[in-house]
Amino acid sequence: MQIMSDVVLKLLTRFPMARWSSVPLRLIVGFGFMQHGFAKLSRGPDAFVAILQTMGVPQAHFMAWLTILTELLGGLAVLLGAFVTIVSVPMMAVLLVAMFKVHLPYGFSSIKLLAVTATGAKFGPVGYEVILVYLACLAALVIGGAGPFAIDGLIGRHLDARRRDSDCTKGFDHERNVRRGRSQ
Repeated sequence: MQIMSDVVLKLLTRFPMARWSSVPLRLIVGFGFMQHGFAKLSRGPDAFVAILQTMGVPQAHFMAWLTILTELLGGLAVLLGAFVTIVSVPMMAVLLVAMFKVHLPYGFSSIKLLAVTATGAKFGPVGYEVILVYLACLAALVIGGAGPFAIDGLIGRHLDARRRDSDCTKGFDHERNVRRGRSQ
C-alpha cells in the first residue's frame, strides 16, 4: 500500500512541472526554423530559388520567399508561443516537402559519418530523422499547447476575461430588466 501511495504522490507532484515541457520545444523549434530562414537569406534568396528550380518546384521564386517567410515568421511565432496551432500548419508543410523532395532518398539517419580527416569529420547527405523530430515537436505543441510565457496564453486569458465580463454584464442587465418587469 505504501508503494502505491508513493507512486500516486510522485505522479501528482510531477504534473505541475509538466506544463513547462513545451517551453524547450518552443525554443528549439522556433530557433531552428529561424536559423534555416536566416541561412537562406544569408546565401541570397536567389540561391534558394535556383535550388527549387532544379528540383522542378513550380513558381520557384514565389515558393522560395514563401518558405523563407514561413521559416522566419513561423519560427518567431513558435518561439514566442503565438498562434502556434495556426503557424504549425505551413511549417509542417515546409517540413513534409523537404522530407519527400530532398531527404527521403538518403534514409532515416541524419548523421552519416563518411570519414575523419586532419581537417575534421566529413558527413554525407542528411536523412529525414530531424524532419520527423521537428514534426513531432510541432505536433506536441499543437496538442499540449504553447505552455507558460506564451502569447497564446495571454490571448486566451484576455478572451476569457472579456467573455466573463460580457456574461456578467448580460446577467446584470437581465436582472435589472426582470426587476423592471421587462423580462424577455
